Amino acid sequence: MSKILKTIIFGAPGSGKGTISSRMVNDFNLLHISSSDLLRNQVTAHTPVGQEIAKYMSEGKLIPDPLMIDIFNKELQKVNQSWLLDGFPRTLTQAKGLAEIHSVNLAINLNVPFETIRKRLEERWIHKPSGRTYHLTWSPPKIAGIDDLTGEKLIQRDDDKPEIVQQRLKVYDELTRPLLRFYKDAGILQTFSGTESNVIYPELQNFLKVYLHSFNAQ
Repeated sequence: MSKILKTIIFGAPGSGKGTISSRMVNDFNLLHISSSDLLRNQVTAHTPVGQEIAKYMSEGKLIPDPLMIDIFNKELQKVNQSWLLDGFPRTLTQAKGLAEIHSVNLAINLNVPFETIRKRLEERWIHKPSGRTYHLTWSPPKIAGIDDLTGEKLIQRDDDKPEIVQQRLKVYDELTRPLLRFYKDAGILQTFSGTESNVIYPELQNFLKVYLHSFNAQ
């Protein structure tokens, strides 16, 4: 019987974290626990915790660390399979709070150059009604600024605009640097570098195959 692997993944906005997480989940039978999904589910279900979360969100405030730690620790206690945390922890306090109850086995860091991410996000345009996405370099529309199927105008999301992208990456770097140091000091940080998910993932996949063989044999 396989042991339960407790994993965290870190990656800046636009790093391909969603794509790589989905591949890990499919290939290694991991339960993907996303902070945004978990919080949204609590709010939608109108639970007492969800009402508290909604209050902070409506006021434009960050959800306090103690509440985040409590939400995730309670959720993880219900899980009986290997899991992958995405979007939590986001602060050093949250990492320490998680560590008090769950011994994380592996922290994965996707190291994608910020210049690559900026190009990836700043050149992304969407057709809002359908969610179709275009990229000016890799998958441009047939007619600039126009959706291929409907002929309607494409838009750039506010958080893809250059000045916003720059700020998002700066905030991510400041928040995440202490977390990476924390997991590196714990001896469980593994960093995978590159500019494309299709290049990064095979390296990560091969690592996990070897790692899990050793992990389950212990």
